[in-house]
Amino acid sequence: MRLVIARCSVDYVGRLQAHLPMADRLLMVKADGSVSIHADDRAYKPLNWMTPPCSLVEEALEDGAVLWVVENKKKEQLRIHIEEIHSELSYDLGEDPGLQKDGVEDHLQALLAEHIETLGDDYSLVRREYPTAIGPVDILCRDADGKTVAVEVKRRGGIDGVEQLSRYLELLNRDELLAPVQGVFAAQQIKPQARTLAEDRGIRCVTLDYDELRGAESQELRLF
Repeated sequence: MRLVIARCSVDYVGRLQAHLPMADRLLMVKADGSVSIHADDRAYKPLNWMTPPCSLVEEALEDGAVLWVVENKKKEQLRIHIEEIHSELSYDLGEDPGLQKDGVEDHLQALLAEHIETLGDDYSLVRREYPTAIGPVDILCRDADGKTVAVEVKRRGGIDGVEQLSRYLELLNRDELLAPVQGVFAAQQIKPQARTLAEDRGIRCVTLDYDELRGAESQELRLF
């Protein structure tokens, strides 16, 4: 990563013509070769940019200025005329592991399996990711009477999730060792249409509180 704060003007030469007049800006050159020009506003969105693959050639001008010519395979160019560099920093960030979202379905599934009693008193876990011929059921468990329960876990429960659970139930109920198998559709939010379809098919709907499952206080305002 190379970060240059400089007084510069920028011209885009390609399918269209665009010009940024002389001003102080942040120039960002990433390891993948991309170049972007930023102002001190607009949040993350750059004023102009060139995506890889592209080349960057620096040329010293007679007046002491520097010209960056950034060109892609289509021969489009960013011509960055740097009048003065205020600050410059280069640093190797290494390989990024990517964004890990808190509260995704896998986390929600793991928490529900750990606190299976959320579904009812004396519920017991059989296993997570119980295999079937069309894919794994998120959670297989037993209720207080020892009956088998298949659970589909979603962050936002829609009709597709109910259909998916219905297909699992059809297969599981063919297994004499498991049948009769009941269904639970569990999600942080369940759409009204999905709830109606689930209840029509005898599937119980459970709304999950992620903060409560992980033992944290909910940030929502409550009366009681």
